[in-house]
Amino acid sequence: MTDRETFLNHLAERSGRPRHLLGDNPLVPVNDLPETTLSGKSQDELLRIARKNSEAVNAHFQTTTKAKLPGVLDTFIKDKITDNADEPYQANGHDRLLLPTSDLFADFGLESWRDGLEDPTPTFWRPGAGRQANIDAAEHAGAAIAFADYMLAESGSITTATTPGQGRAFHFLPVHYLAIVRKSCILPRSRQAMDRYDKAMKAGELKTSNINIITGPSNTGDIEMVLVVGVHGPLDMTYLVVEDM
Repeated sequence: MTDRETFLNHLAERSGRPRHLLGDNPLVPVNDLPETTLSGKSQDELLRIARKNSEAVNAHFQTTTKAKLPGVLDTFIKDKITDNADEPYQANGHDRLLLPTSDLFADFGLESWRDGLEDPTPTFWRPGAGRQANIDAAEHAGAAIAFADYMLAESGSITTATTPGQGRAFHFLPVHYLAIVRKSCILPRSRQAMDRYDKAMKAGELKTSNINIITGPSNTGDIEMVLVVGVHGPLDMTYLVVEDM
């Protein structure tokens, strides 16, 4: 804002008090709940809590191992696209499989699986393709498979930072959505995730325009409080936890 100082001075004058800086009035937390809630839980306990809370927000929760991961993904694609041709969305052109452009395929041992996909041949969210081209790819995706950074046990949420190879619309426009996450990346709650993101950004390891916190499929309720799923995002969402990573 070019006139920021003028604007702030005007606010201070109208409110009848002098200008001040946040540094002069440091935040004093009222409690330590953000740090201590679920903090003593083991990864196995966090997994159980995450499963319970994810199912409570209508997310499908699955576990697998790194070795079995390709087969689980094949089943997801078969259920959502290959054997689901009668779905109205596919008849309207939403029949593509969307994948990110990411080095994480190698980390999860999925490079050969990715390169061998034929039914359907995947489309990719591509760095440099242009905003509209990537949005169009996501909009016509019958299913998308993403990589999540963290899972939050307390709320049954996943978090993912927007990157050139996996943009924001990647997560919200496909009809069906699956997110892969390591068991070791299940955290108690959002505080721990934000601490990790903050550290990564300060170290120059992460550059992002926003961090998405996704809690199950899109849900809304009309004036009669009737739950409607899938209005503003995917019809269904699957969290796939890789237990030995």
